[in-house]
Amino acid sequence: MKKVNSIFNVLGPIMIGPSSSHTAGAARLAKIASYIAGDTIVSVKFYLHGSFQHTYKGHGTDRALLAGIMGFEADDERLRNSFALADDQKIDYEFIPMDLGPVHPNTVKFELINSIGNKTIVMGSSLGGGAVNITNINGYDVNISGDYNTIILNYPDVKGVISQVSGILANYEINIATMDVSRKSIGKEATMIIEIDGVVNDEAIEEIKKIDLINSVIVVKTKGKV
Repeated sequence: MKKVNSIFNVLGPIMIGPSSSHTAGAARLAKIASYIAGDTIVSVKFYLHGSFQHTYKGHGTDRALLAGIMGFEADDERLRNSFALADDQKIDYEFIPMDLGPVHPNTVKFELINSIGNKTIVMGSSLGGGAVNITNINGYDVNISGDYNTIILNYPDVKGVISQVSGILANYEINIATMDVSRKSIGKEATMIIEIDGVVNDEAIEEIKKIDLINSVIVVKTKGKV
């Protein structure tokens, strides 16, 4: 028998729309993706896989995804009017059905451009009951549940960076829940994903940003409602 980890896996989250996977989960995925992209999103393409590509209109997945990009919660009444609101905010958007390969059937790939022109590609899946999993960021395989506040670091693949970052977090008594490090090849660019217990300490983040080898720091504040 499959273990039930939360009552929400049975009842589902409080939400607007008919499906926890196709609406609540979709909104949550999009909101996390917008955090990862940073700044204000001005353009987004949604590549819809599996059941998403077949039912996204009927289940309101399209409206939920746009709502999440604008930062709305799954239970926000504005979700119903997300098309008009996105148009008001001059967000360019497109929904593209696509086979993304051997991935979860409720998967979407986001191609996002923010107001300063940076492009970010994020892929994630809606697992049911509002649970989600971010699986790839800009070509790097990751595993972000959205259940923890998360720090995403990009840096050259050299010795000492991991110890410096973990040392700063320890100094601020921040406990690491999970850490995932990936790289495309030895000595090239690397990505570190750290999920932490508790709140994000802004002073600790500023110290991490001062490490010479750090190229970028993204903080995804997902503790509580996302």
